[in-house]
Amino acid sequence: MKYSVVVVDDHTLLSQAIESMVNTFDKFKVLYTCKNGGEVQEKFNASPRNVPDIVLVDVNMPVMNGIETTEWVVANYPNVHVLALSVEDADGTILKMLKAGAIGYLLKDTQKDVLEKALLEIIENGFYHTKSVTNLLVDSVSGKDKNRVNFKENEIKFMRLACSELTYKEIAEKMFLSPKTIDGYRDSLFTKLDLRNRVGLVMYAIKNKIYTP
Repeated sequence: MKYSVVVVDDHTLLSQAIESMVNTFDKFKVLYTCKNGGEVQEKFNASPRNVPDIVLVDVNMPVMNGIETTEWVVANYPNVHVLALSVEDADGTILKMLKAGAIGYLLKDTQKDVLEKALLEIIENGFYHTKSVTNLLVDSVSGKDKNRVNFKENEIKFMRLACSELTYKEIAEKMFLSPKTIDGYRDSLFTKLDLRNRVGLVMYAIKNKIYTP
């Protein structure tokens, strides 16, 4: 079984190069390519078969840029992982993409093996970040004071386990709870802390010393 990928980039030659590279990976294949977020909307809405496991999206694109595309995918297809792949290395741009819901950010000069590793970790762990991006996230997490947020005991346990490589299903088993209950803890914490994904939760837990690596 291969996991499906969609490449979104307005530069045709580069998009084709990325497609060819991904298609050499053992566990991944490219379904199709798009030139902007508008085309992504059309393809996704046309058929469930067009919805991939992962979207590789550029930041600067006409019609609908990477940030807007990411927000739309996360809002309408929350099970699809968005990985940014861009030449933009400005901290502000990276943070905007992550806050929009991207679960990783890579530069286009990334080595082939790093891209494959990123895709694998996204499937296995739900996110991928380089050390520099992780440090950027930790420094930028808005400092909601944990003393002003009321956490249930199990929410604290869940947060600490969410900082590991365990899947949500494995966390449920470890806490002797149902996956539905774990989903409830996750959604409750996302709402309380104004977060959109697991990466943000991990960064919050580290910054507020709920979890110590």
